[in-house]
Amino acid sequence: MKHDALMHEANDAVAVVIRDVVKGETVQIATQSGEMRKPVTAQDDIPLGHKIAVSQTDEGADVIKYGRGIGRATERIAPGAHVHTQNVVSKRWSKWS
Repeated sequence: MKHDALMHEANDAVAVVIRDVVKGETVQIATQSGEMRKPVTAQDDIPLGHKIAVSQTDEGADVIKYGRGIGRATERIAPGAHVHTQNVVSKRWSKWS
């Protein structure tokens, strides 16, 4: 099946979109092994290469990508939301993480 986003690890909370996504579109998600995951509806416009939430992440919780925390959610992130600097503080670059 055709996919619009790629998850790196099975327990990731985000996937990377492989094309520009428009708010309201259904986004098909595949793992690197080719397994299709539950699709999500885009809550925002999401540019190519950015992250889309595939599951809810609560405020203050780790955002999981590559099977590990890459940052901390600064607000509740719903499935389908654009995951970027407006709602995540990086663990790598931020003194507040």
